[in-house]
Amino acid sequence: MNRVFPSLSATAAATLLMLAPACSLAQQGLTWEQVKARFENSNPALKADALSVDEMRAAEVTANLRPNPQFTGTVDGTQIAPHNGVWQPMSGTFVVPALSYLHERDHKRELRTESAKEGTQIAASQHDDLKRNLEFTLRAAFVSTLEARAIVTLARADLDYYDHIIEISRERFKAGDIAQIDLDRIELQRVQYESELQGALVNLRTAKIQLLQLLNDRTPVEQFDVEGTFDFSADLKPLEDFRQMALDTRPDLRAALEAVQQAQTNHKLAVANGSTDPTFGGWYTWNASNNNPNATQTLGLSVNIPLRLFDRNQGEKQRTAIDIGRSQQATEAARAQVFGDVDSAYAQLESSITLLKPFKEKYNDQATRVRDTMSYSYLHGGASLMDFLNAQSDFRQVQLAYAQLIGTYLTAAGQLNLAVGREVIP
Repeated sequence: MNRVFPSLSATAAATLLMLAPACSLAQQGLTWEQVKARFENSNPALKADALSVDEMRAAEVTANLRPNPQFTGTVDGTQIAPHNGVWQPMSGTFVVPALSYLHERDHKRELRTESAKEGTQIAASQHDDLKRNLEFTLRAAFVSTLEARAIVTLARADLDYYDHIIEISRERFKAGDIAQIDLDRIELQRVQYESELQGALVNLRTAKIQLLQLLNDRTPVEQFDVEGTFDFSADLKPLEDFRQMALDTRPDLRAALEAVQQAQTNHKLAVANGSTDPTFGGWYTWNASNNNPNATQTLGLSVNIPLRLFDRNQGEKQRTAIDIGRSQQATEAARAQVFGDVDSAYAQLESSITLLKPFKEKYNDQATRVRDTMSYSYLHGGASLMDFLNAQSDFRQVQLAYAQLIGTYLTAAGQLNLAVGREVIP
């Protein structure tokens, strides 16, 4: 009866949870950097949005085009009936080829091009913002997979430990140390361990399916796995550092600032469009029936200047001026959102670290020590069955809570990365 049952020391339990080794799968696990690279290359939503940026670049070409010149050909004066019995159809015909061109004043084309380029910059920033949000979803799925795998590892270790307890209890029953009812209660408790393991396996499979969906990957779940450090760090920079990084990095705030710049350019363009654009024209005339035999060929020039007495683009000027103010207010709202996001994520991360420290410093060791002590005492007749089962339950709850808290910490770290706009906590 002095055979030792497998006892997990605090260090061994923490190591088991931190490493969370992958199940025996056919494919080596992907790191976070590899998962992110695959996501950027294969996610259809991200690729479709990247094409919208290319569309905006194509619009720059259109905006930079000059007006096309106009060519007009006129033939008139052709005789359609005999005059005094004489048929001379070409004698009175004159031909007038003309060419005209609209001259855009006040840098209209340049302003159109500048506005289109700023629109491309906004689209690129919005694409970066979409990538930022989708990568947070990807990281959450990655963390869920690591957490589910760690819980599977814990559930298997608990089941193996309890199976050894059952084996020793059966020997005690054969020796007459415990009653049949106590052995039955111990064996029935195994159902809970089996249920927890199966639930953990289902959660792990579900997390992998979500990750594969984001990667647009058709790899069978059994052949797909990820690897990474399932742990936390108590080191955290001051809040102001993350605030400043977010102001410098957040693509949605950058897009808002670029929208203000584009609104100002659009207002300049609206003012320019209120100016008059003359049309210059020139023509050549050939008229064989001219009374002056030296004037059968002539040249002419014209200037067409619209009189903008009523329409001077007043409405568009006013609209674009208002749009500048609207864009500026939207920028202030975006800046406030940045601060709110960073502060909220930082508070969540601080809370997770505060909760995790006592687990790592003492709760894990205490739960392991109590579980092992009560198991030893019960197997040697020094503790009741209820005390033994309660110690087993408390150990599982502490270990599960620790794994879930690490998952919460890693999710909060991803939330802070999302709020800052780049990966500041790996």
